[in-house]
Amino acid sequence: MHPLDHPVWTSLTGGHAHLALRQGNAARYGSGISGFAAVDDVDYPEHFADLAALVAPGETVAIVTPDRDLEATPGFTVQFRGVDHQLLATEVVGEASTRARVLTVADVPAMVDLVGRTKPGPFTERTIELGHYLGIFDDNQLVAMAGQRFTTGTGHEISAVCTDPEFRSKGLARELIRHLVSVDADAGHTAFLHVAASNTRAHALYRAMGFTERRTVCFVGMERMPD
Repeated sequence: MHPLDHPVWTSLTGGHAHLALRQGNAARYGSGISGFAAVDDVDYPEHFADLAALVAPGETVAIVTPDRDLEATPGFTVQFRGVDHQLLATEVVGEASTRARVLTVADVPAMVDLVGRTKPGPFTERTIELGHYLGIFDDNQLVAMAGQRFTTGTGHEISAVCTDPEFRSKGLARELIRHLVSVDADAGHTAFLHVAASNTRAHALYRAMGFTERRTVCFVGMERMPD
């Protein structure tokens, strides 16, 4: 299986192993970092038994999987399911931004605030530990950001792309994405991202930038059932 077919498992057992909790054929990110988890092979129910040992009853984790039904998974019930396009930055022109700066722990309150107002996806106080996050500021106010989430050895996933509503249509998100693409390209890798199939506007933007379709994957929220 290609690393991008199983990006969370690849990350948790590879570049992000130091951030992972592991039990047999299952792994998840540590508390407060990310709500994503993975099993080695979704076709084996016993792998979900390993995952159940890592998840508290009533807690929900997100699984990224090829398009298939996980309704009968032992120990878990499906809470949500969404289809995403997996896009590769194969034709994107990477370019380092002169305005962006690397975000640090000191910037986390501003990052959490911006994510809370723009809703690009899950982001907690420790999510910054996943990778390289960049921001653009206006008069010391964080107005746009983007960063790296999953790491597969072939490239990093671009995530948490968001812009303050008052600063949209200025090309800030494009600038940050191109910078992150250039970071991977300089290392001989290809950045990638996921966009919800329902988000046709963002999908069109990414395709116009030069991202190419690789495949579709499912993001599945699974709640641990009581013992």
